[in-house]
Amino acid sequence: MTDLSKAFLEHLGQTSPHPLALDIVHAEDCYLTDRNGKRYLDLVAGLAVNNTGHRHPSVVAAIKDQCDRYLHVIPYGEFIQEPQVRYAERLTALLPDGLDSVYFVNSGTEAIEGALKLAKRITGRTELIACLKSYHGSTHGSLSITGNESKKFRSRPLLPDVNFIQFNGPDQFNLITERTAAVVIEPIQGDAGVRVPAHNWLKALRGRCNEVGALLIFDEVQTGFGRTGKRFAMEHSGVVPDILVLGKALGGGLPMGAFVSSHEHMHLLTHDPVLGHITTFGGHPLPCVAGLAALNVLEAEHLMDNAERMGVLFKELLIHPAIKEVRGLGLMLAVELEDQDKVQKVVLDCLDHGVLGFWFLSCPTAFRIAPPLTINSAEVRSACHFILKALDR
Repeated sequence: MTDLSKAFLEHLGQTSPHPLALDIVHAEDCYLTDRNGKRYLDLVAGLAVNNTGHRHPSVVAAIKDQCDRYLHVIPYGEFIQEPQVRYAERLTALLPDGLDSVYFVNSGTEAIEGALKLAKRITGRTELIACLKSYHGSTHGSLSITGNESKKFRSRPLLPDVNFIQFNGPDQFNLITERTAAVVIEPIQGDAGVRVPAHNWLKALRGRCNEVGALLIFDEVQTGFGRTGKRFAMEHSGVVPDILVLGKALGGGLPMGAFVSSHEHMHLLTHDPVLGHITTFGGHPLPCVAGLAALNVLEAEHLMDNAERMGVLFKELLIHPAIKEVRGLGLMLAVELEDQDKVQKVVLDCLDHGVLGFWFLSCPTAFRIAPPLTINSAEVRSACHFILKALDR
């Protein structure tokens, strides 16, 4: 054990008993390099963060340029800061009507918190509806609407007045009533093992929310910015939420989240009380310029089209008796195996051979494929070769 790995285990709070503990010293496009010079083909992308690849030159240039201007100057909302304004302007130009005001925060989890507060403020109601097997974050509010008791039981009591429906399941819309402030869903469930709902289910959900005056919140923290082959997963169904939550790839590789709604709705946070939501570092200029640069790269390099093509190629190549199913859209995929033990062995075997994969916390019988959207066909074929060899072993 090196001095650095010893310090890592002794002085950094750990998230699991057995972290992968790769000592990465360099990252570029689809590859990570460790301290010993070993390269890894990255099929994780920082868990759907580095959609435009690691250290894309345009993103790095934008960060360096902003560093020469200013960093943090004041908590969010008081000054006109061009990085915030230009990014919000660009984002809302791509979104449907009614999603024209952006509130930048520090993470997807904080964005969920802001969205829940805004929904209660808009409706004057308290009940929240979420989906079983969902994941929305680890703060008390976001954990309250996460549909996985194994993640929640040590943190109770959590928010009251939260109920759950089955994702894409039989009709449980009668649970959504005039008491409901908002229904919060992932348009494609991520941590549950990449579950894609039927379009008519999402449309029926939208209709029920309209019927009873409840808001619909889409958590696109993981699905946004080309991951599924479109800018946002909601484009697959045509269903538009009242509040959109963003994170992960939003910051171009830097920490950032946002919730988006109408200007009328967002204005409610400005008064009674003032500072209805406040954040010191939200909308920091560095992630704003990095995110805008990454969004421009996504469009200019046609990465959404590439995500769709490479996702199809993964599905075509990953054929094996041990593979029960490859689920998902674009480059948001889950490879379902027979059991949890086999998933662990495949991920670790691939890691030994220079391919970085990862598992799902809430779906232990599958591992994820979510590489940078810049991955090419040769890299996909190489990754699949090692996955299939691992399954053979």
